[in-house]
Amino acid sequence: MRSPLAPPTAPDPFSPLCKFELHPHQVLRWTQMPVEHRAAARGCLGARVVGVVAGRVSVPGMGQEGEGGASGRTVCGPASPGRKKRAPPGQSGHPGIAAAGMADSAQAQKLVYLVTGGCGFLGEHVVRMLLQREPRLGELRVFDRHLGPWLEELKTGPVRVTAIQGDVTQAHEVAAAVAGAHVVIHTAGLVDVFGRASPETIHEVNVQGTRNVIEACVQTGTRFLVYTSSMEVVGPNTKGHPFYRGNEDTPYEAVHRHPYPCSKALAEWLVLEANGRKVRGGLPLVTCALRPTGIYGEGHQIMRDFYRQGLRLGGWLFRAIPASVEHGRVYVGNVAWMHVLAARELEQRAALMGGQVYFCYDGSPYKSYEDFNMEFLGPCGLRLVGARPLLPYWLLVFLAALNALLQWLLRPLVLYAPLLNPYTLAVANTTFTVSTDKAQRHFGYEPLFSWEDSRTRTILWVQAATGSAQ
Repeated sequence: MRSPLAPPTAPDPFSPLCKFELHPHQVLRWTQMPVEHRAAARGCLGARVVGVVAGRVSVPGMGQEGEGGASGRTVCGPASPGRKKRAPPGQSGHPGIAAAGMADSAQAQKLVYLVTGGCGFLGEHVVRMLLQREPRLGELRVFDRHLGPWLEELKTGPVRVTAIQGDVTQAHEVAAAVAGAHVVIHTAGLVDVFGRASPETIHEVNVQGTRNVIEACVQTGTRFLVYTSSMEVVGPNTKGHPFYRGNEDTPYEAVHRHPYPCSKALAEWLVLEANGRKVRGGLPLVTCALRPTGIYGEGHQIMRDFYRQGLRLGGWLFRAIPASVEHGRVYVGNVAWMHVLAARELEQRAALMGGQVYFCYDGSPYKSYEDFNMEFLGPCGLRLVGARPLLPYWLLVFLAALNALLQWLLRPLVLYAPLLNPYTLAVANTTFTVSTDKAQRHFGYEPLFSWEDSRTRTILWVQAATGSAQ
């Protein structure tokens, strides 16, 4: 029986797609490495599982589960110097644009963009940012399982907004949405580190859904694909190793047991490996992946959940993680802006950007999850109790393990998905911060919103949510 990751064509003995089978209890391991070593990593295949080059989009304590398969273990070490990286594609226009490519701003026809997951937290911000900041936009297709009513207000502007209800796990629906698009921004994904969805479901959405998008681009001739990855592809890992002011090339052993980071790592790998594939018409596909750290801002459901939890506790939240544990956070508006810029520049800088990964960053301060959240929840009336954690760490580890056991025992009968589990505890208790200017060097990214603007906008949103909750 063919592996769920097996390619539709004859298997390539050097392709991880022919070998990879993933189980929820599997440990996925690899080492983050520079892009020039990534092709050589193809030779580092296990008998059952392959290594993936790593990083992810996450909100505090959020992640996803991966798909079930055969258990396995992979170690992917440094690239072999003997293997050469595939030559990146050159610059070339989309076959659907007569005589000129995306860069011919004066005379080229207006462009068609597709945003998958366009009604999600990040997806909605990407949609609105494109309408505000992309002058070449002629049609914007918004693809999602659940279409938001706010889309109706966008249909009165100069840009044609096409709402498409569909599922990324359905290849024919994805192909129909991609056909005729010049650029695809693939934000769709299933985020669940709490165990609300099965590992199989999350794998189907995150991995198979991404493959469906890639294959649709190849079949229809769409050449430019920007993928929303995540810092959690890199870490924090299960060993608790800190990632302190790291960048895209910082060595870091990514060891994952949880299905979510495994699924995002596989999806990112698919996108990067697809760079350079010939699409319909004979031109190369150009891809890149963006790795947000913890996203915050308007529409951030976890922030609203923390606020409501504080209300239930009489306006108090209790410290569980040391203040010394720092995390990188990034405002959703700046993440959306980075997606728009990357998509805009992908053709003219194909040789530089193709097959690359970029951490998303801005001027947000490095703090613990709890202290950072209080930047917004404090002005809304909540207070954080304790300069140090009120419970010892060993007790938190015990409670997290107990929750995981109860979830496994109760799953056939009832859904039990507590916020505290071994994975969310490890993420919250491990320093993970980035310091990089790669996106600025490669495609001119500068944050559109300052920390002060981001903070004010988020506070106003929480306060508005406060009024509606009351």
